[in-house]
Amino acid sequence: MDVKVFFGKFVSGYLWGHLLAMTLVIVGLCFGVKYGLAIYTHHGEGIALPNLRGMSYAKAIEMMEEQGIYVVANDTGYNKKMEAGCVLMQTPGAGTKVKEGRTIFVTINSTSSPAVKIPDIIDNSSFREAQAKLTALGFRLLEPKVIDGERDWVYDVQAGGHSLQQGDMVPIETPLTLVIGNGMIGEESEEDMMLDMPDSTDLETDDFEEVTERPM
Repeated sequence: MDVKVFFGKFVSGYLWGHLLAMTLVIVGLCFGVKYGLAIYTHHGEGIALPNLRGMSYAKAIEMMEEQGIYVVANDTGYNKKMEAGCVLMQTPGAGTKVKEGRTIFVTINSTSSPAVKIPDIIDNSSFREAQAKLTALGFRLLEPKVIDGERDWVYDVQAGGHSLQQGDMVPIETPLTLVIGNGMIGEESEEDMMLDMPDSTDLETDDFEEVTERPM
């Protein structure tokens, strides 16, 4: 084949036309995929979620379903300052943009206060330790009841005048009373017992000499 004819084929309009067509097809496919997916998935579009906190669960469902959003309760909590059955939390949060058909999850306020287990504090901790543990769990403590015993030692936990045991489940709204010692052991206090002990300064001189001069 003549060299001139061979290289002439590379500069022919037929070849360049095919190359141009292939390039246009590839570019068209790229743009088509990009913008086609954006249109199909509604890229950049969405519904800004309102704040559902404090709203009744039924009303939240009704309002969101009108916008094509589903609401599902997946947990419960308790807030005594809010009405039972209202929304406490939502995921995703308020202001988040979601697409139609999306499901959001909410936490519903319980109709009753949760019960909490009494920890191992009876006859096993000081007043401060027991106070810290119970308040950390959310209990409200009344003035402690004082009885004879080791000072500030916890002898009992009561609710409404009734003694509780370790592991008892008690509603968090129930006020508790700690029964603690006042430092009195039996009929005498620790201070009285110290005062009753003989002091060396109270011994008579003759008694002291009798003790010190005892023969070996």
